[in-house]
Parts: sequence; structure tokens; C-alpha cells
Amino acid sequence: MLYAVSGLLTALICAPLFGDYLLYRDAVAVPRFPITADAFGIGGAAPRSVPQDGLLAVASSVIDGGWLVAGLTALALFAAGVGYGRLAQRLVPDVGTTGAVAAAVFAIWNPYVAERLLQGHWSLLAGYAALGWAFCAVLDVADRPGLRSWARLAGVCAAGGLTPTGSVLVAAVVVTSAIAVRLPWRRAGVAAGCWLVTAAPWLVGAAAADGVGSSGGAAAFALRSEPWLGSVGTALSLGGIWNADATPASRTSPWAAVATGALLAVVAIGAGMLLRRRPLDRTVAALGVLAGGVVVLVVVAATPPGIATMDAILTHVPGAGLLRDTQKFLALAVPFASVAAAAAVLALRRLVPSGFALAAVGALIAAPLPDLAWGVGGAIAPVSYPADYAAVAALIDDHRDGSVAVWPATQVRHLSWADGPSLTPLPRMLNAPVVVSGALTIDGQTVDEPTGRTADVVAALDAGGDPRRLAALGVGWVVVEEADPPGMLAAATPAYAADHLRAYRIANVTPPPAPGVTAWVAASVAFALWVGAIVVGAAARMRRYRGSP
Repeated sequence: MLYAVSGLLTALICAPLFGDYLLYRDAVAVPRFPITADAFGIGGAAPRSVPQDGLLAVASSVIDGGWLVAGLTALALFAAGVGYGRLAQRLVPDVGTTGAVAAAVFAIWNPYVAERLLQGHWSLLAGYAALGWAFCAVLDVADRPGLRSWARLAGVCAAGGLTPTGSVLVAAVVVTSAIAVRLPWRRAGVAAGCWLVTAAPWLVGAAAADGVGSSGGAAAFALRSEPWLGSVGTALSLGGIWNADATPASRTSPWAAVATGALLAVVAIGAGMLLRRRPLDRTVAALGVLAGGVVVLVVVAATPPGIATMDAILTHVPGAGLLRDTQKFLALAVPFASVAAAAAVLALRRLVPSGFALAAVGALIAAPLPDLAWGVGGAIAPVSYPADYAAVAALIDDHRDGSVAVWPATQVRHLSWADGPSLTPLPRMLNAPVVVSGALTIDGQTVDEPTGRTADVVAALDAGGDPRRLAALGVGWVVVEEADPPGMLAAATPAYAADHLRAYRIANVTPPPAPGVTAWVAASVAFALWVGAIVVGAAARMRRYRGSP
């Protein structure tokens, strides 16, 4: 029943995502992801999508990229339901199947999932989904510290680490659960080693990054209060993503307070049930402390002192940009909340049959958020790429010479043929190094200004796109996407021109900087270890399901 309900809820959300290609805010799917240095995090840019892009590059050579991204999104939600359901059964065995199903409903159908889908953070949901599995994996290591248990832990760390943020979320859970079960130091060290190996792809990328500098922006990315809730109520409801446009319609009115009340009623009933149990399970208590602590930190980070502190950290601590979107860390509250949802069914079973108890809890969780269904109320739907994109990609692939600069230099587009704002798909379509600013403008504030060579290329384009200057910077092509070209290129004859794209070839290009053999070897080994951890973990999981210890 747990698998069936998780599959049904996943299908209700993800069915419209299949067909063509997702291109919505940060979600970008293309037919074939190229195998480039950027895909493996050694192109010089911050490794925000590592090892995600490497996986997509390798896998899309055999699976269409549109189906691949949609399938991974659906798999993440399905895994979340099953993982949190299994966690509830493991920690509170008497919740039974109905309690596990309630935990799955909570894990799949909540504002956090809706808002991250609307922001295009499908790969972050892989880390979100891994948290329940990670708690169970550490419990397995504590109870049965054999090779299969370690393999399962490594596999979970790798699966959750599709992005750096997901990897950090899993690390937080591994540390919390290791402390809760009093894992011996030697085993704790091995657990840390499992995580470190699976984090290697983005750690290698971070060491190679030199094209982006953090420039604050804590206020722009802080928790955003939703109607009638304030920051505390918003955090407790798992909502409040920084982008107001990435919010379901039901969360933009006072109805958000009603929905939050229903959600918190379930958690409160279940938490009361858990607290009354004696002896209180140490792991359940640790989950509660983790949930409460992360809610407090996210709320404090949205206050003026918290914003000032975060800005200082972002300015002076390398790599701290990973912490800037504080609301995403509310994922760490979901393990306790999902277990509490299961316990709420247990509490109601004292009054009504288990089926009625599950129906009541499920309705309180899902009914107030009806617009999560069908691609978050139809907001997320695949699109077809105009033929211009395949033509330009083929042209540049046939005449590969230097880097490709994209104009306008900003990342976010409002393309005439797409259904909403999105990143430009060109960096994930062109089999060449692509120079994009990386700067974001939010409410008039620009953050993550480019540095180094990237800043020089952007400045050359802003100044009119002098071909000689671009050639000296290693730019062999300028691709203009639904805009007027820079002034000095406007008089040139494009190598390709159509409704949506124009491509200008730059002559006499100085070879651009490229990662050396050492960087490629390090990235390849790190990626192989990450993939190996997933394969070994999956094999160990299958052996367990077939009845092996």
C-alpha cells in the first residue's frame, strides 16, 4: 500500500511533465546534454549542478533528456514517499501500514515540494527524498555494521547528493542520526568517509571554480512570509520560498493560514502521541530537535540581524553561497513531521477504525493544497524547442573554435515560445565552453557578479562586442537569443540567423583556458566513485529486498 499510494500521488503531480522538455525557471531539459568540462564542474564556474549535469550528460546519450529529467523528478517524489514511510515504520513500528502511508502523503504533498517544483529545483528534491532513507541507513549501520549496510549508506549519500545542497542535507541527517544512536567513533568515521566520497564531484568542482564571486544577497533569498502567517507560521508550514512567483495560488491568499492550521494540527496530534510514549526513542527526539532547530535558524536568518550576519558570511567565506537560500533547509524538518503524521493516525485509531483515521489525516494534509496536482496546477508543462536551437548547436559543434558567449549575458529569459521565465537552455545544449554572466537581479539588487575572465567577456559584450577583444578572450562564437546583438556585431553578417537565434563567428581566436589533465582525472575519478556508490548501494538494497540480511 505504501508503494501504491506513493506512486499514485507522484503520478498526480508529475504526469504532465512527460512529453517534450521542461524549461521553467531553474529546470532545463534538452534532448542531449553535452559532455563538457562544465558538466563535471571543472569549467571554472561554481559547481551548483554537479554531479547532476554529469549524470544527465552521460545518461542522455541513451535516454532522451526530456524523459530523463521528468523521470528523475518523479523518482525523487516516489522515493520521498516510500523513504519517509519506511522511516515512520522503523521508528514507531505500531503505526502500521496506515501510519506509513500518512507519512508518505505528508512527504509528497506539502508546500515545500510545490514551491521547489515551481522554482525548477527538481534535483534538490532528490536530496529531500534521501533524508528518510539516510536515517534508516544509519540505523542499519548501528544494528548490523556489515558491508551491505555500509553500501546502502553510501548509496543513499550519493543519491541524495545530486546537487551540493542535497549532499549537505544528507550530511546533516547522517550526523544527527549518528549522534542519536551513539554510533561508535570508528563507525562514525567510516560514515563520514562514505559521505565525503559521494560529495567528491562537487568538492572537486569547488576547488576548480574561479568565475563567480559571492556578493551578499541574504535579504533577497531569505524566508518570505506568506499571508496571515508571519515568518514563524510560514516556516512551520514548510513554505516561504524567496521567489514569490514560485508559489502555488493557494498559498498567496489567507487560505494559506487555513492550510497551515490543518497541517500543524496533524503534526501536533502526532507529536503529542510521540512525546507520551515511554521510553522516548532517542532517534525520534533527535528528529524533533533537528526540526525545531532548523525552523528557528531559518526564521532568525530572515530577521535584520540574521540578514546582516548572513551577508557578512557570504562576503567573506568562500563557498558560503550554498547557505544563502535558507528556506531550502526546512527539508530537515520533514523527517520529524512525517513521523508525526504517522503517529497522528495511531492516535486517531483509538477513536475510529484505521482506514478512517488515515483518510482524516490524509485529507488534512492534502486537501488544503489542491493545486499541487497536475504539474502544480498546470504551471509546469514541457515545451518544444524551435528548430533554431538544434541548428545552432550543430553549427557550433561542426566549427568548434573557442568559447561561446551568450547574449544577453543575463541568465534568466522570457522566451516567446516558452511558458514562463527560465534559464537560457544554451549552456546545456552547446558542445563547447559557454560564458554566461551568472549574475542574478532580484528586486533591483544584483548578486553573484562575475569575476575573472567571465567578467571580462561580459564587459566586452556590454561595451558593444568588439570582435578583436572577444577573440583575445578566447570567444569564438556569440549567440544572440531573441534580442538585438551588441552594437559592434550588429553590422556583421551572422553565420546563422533565424527568428529566435543568431550566431556570429569570431575570427582569429586565442585558445581559451581549459582544464588540464589533472582536473579531468580528478573530476572523472570523483564522478566514477559517485556513480559506483549508487550502483553498489542499489545492489545491496536489492539483496535486502530478496531476503538477504
